[in-house]
Amino acid sequence: MMQSDNEPSFRLFFALWPNAAERVALSTWQKPLLDRCGGRPMRGDTLHATLVFLGEVAEQRLEALRLAAQETNWQGFELKLTAAHYWGHNHIAFAAPDATPPQLGELVKELETRLRKHRFHLEQRQYKPHVTLLRNAQWSDAKLPPMPAVSWKFKEFVLVRSARDEQGAAHYEVLERFPLRGVN
Repeated sequence: MMQSDNEPSFRLFFALWPNAAERVALSTWQKPLLDRCGGRPMRGDTLHATLVFLGEVAEQRLEALRLAAQETNWQGFELKLTAAHYWGHNHIAFAAPDATPPQLGELVKELETRLRKHRFHLEQRQYKPHVTLLRNAQWSDAKLPPMPAVSWKFKEFVLVRSARDEQGAAHYEVLERFPLRGVN
């Protein structure tokens, strides 16, 4: 949907948001990767796995976003991050699973379907779950060192607002949480 220039908007995305222990476990990957690849480590409070990136969304469309998310109906699941990788096109080192859990792929597809039903326009690209650990990294196609697996048990997904401070650093604010069913 188009928005006027003076209409308030937010830069938004849906994500899996780890708890404090899972963040600490992932943060331990950063030092050995930083030693090899250089770059800038992501702050612990920004670590997440994006489900669907929305970009700029008009404030008046927030209710439609909430409805789309509430219409999803998926079981909780576990995501096991097992390996560090490097993408040269955007110079990031990241944690990823060996395989995408079927529940995760289905959750992303259903969320995208619901968002399109509510007239949100999304990029068409294959979903690749990952958690960015370093930005501005430099590496080759060589394999990165093995890392201890990190298991995330997801009971919810979140709607997140991204904003930049005066220095250009990203800050994330969880606007709303959406529980997944069948989780204790």
